[in-house]
Amino acid sequence: MSNGLAIELRKRTQKAHTAAENVGFMKCFVNGVVDRDCFAKFLGNLYFVYGELEAAVQTHQNHPIVSKIYFPELNRKANLEKDLEFYYGKNWRQKITPSPTTKSYVNHIRKLSASSPELLIGHTYTRYMGDLSGGQMLQKVAQSTLKLEGYQGTSFYHFEQIPDKKAFKNKYREALDALPIDDITRDKIVTEANYAFSLNMQIIQELEAILIHAIGEITFKKLTSHHSSGSTEIG
Repeated sequence: MSNGLAIELRKRTQKAHTAAENVGFMKCFVNGVVDRDCFAKFLGNLYFVYGELEAAVQTHQNHPIVSKIYFPELNRKANLEKDLEFYYGKNWRQKITPSPTTKSYVNHIRKLSASSPELLIGHTYTRYMGDLSGGQMLQKVAQSTLKLEGYQGTSFYHFEQIPDKKAFKNKYREALDALPIDDITRDKIVTEANYAFSLNMQIIQELEAILIHAIGEITFKKLTSHHSSGSTEIG
């Protein structure tokens, strides 16, 4: 019997998803305006987020609920390390620091891991399903705009262990629906998924000053003046 989590996540995060898409940084990205330094800083922040999230999920891989959505093939940390070495060189670890929101995000994941690990599912859903969906379009934009060869600098978006993304997303949704949870836990997971969208939105908003400096305020305003609606669907 399905707990209805997959459809609830899709339906009840749509507003947050649309809001995240309409952040200036993301609207510029979709329009093919990608600054190399800004993109590198974005990946640097994601490195800290995914590092913490993946460590937490791995810690709870035998948890009665978390174990059901434990798919190591989703892990992004190693791919992000490749990208950061590409942009910053061998000593990239000394050149990146988490933004204020990134620090808050990492701390939040840490707290969930300690107290309510099943709620990490809201974050894995938002992050990985987004990467497998709209993230694939963003990869193509970055490759084209930054003139990158192959997956050079965009390994983050490359799921080498998931050749059929549509089939995997269906499997993931089925796993969500089969989780042994009650309605209260389901609602809490949805709340966390919305919070993940909010945190991601804040992380990219922190980068807008760098982007504006790179492309100019007039260009930024021109590119961000129109409202978009769900073009990088995650479910």
